[in-house]
Amino acid sequence: MKMRYCTAAEGQKFQQEAIKFDKEINELGPSPLRIKDSTPKKKAKA
Repeated sequence: MKMRYCTAAEGQKFQQEAIKFDKEINELGPSPLRIKDSTPKKKAKA
């Protein structure tokens, strides 16, 4: 877990931190805790 502090006057710093955070999350990939359900989903009847 990470925490970054940016004041309202630090818009550019916030942007850089948000881009860096997004890149780190994408590099981690999908959650290993997510259980994939291989059974086909049934459509609800109208």
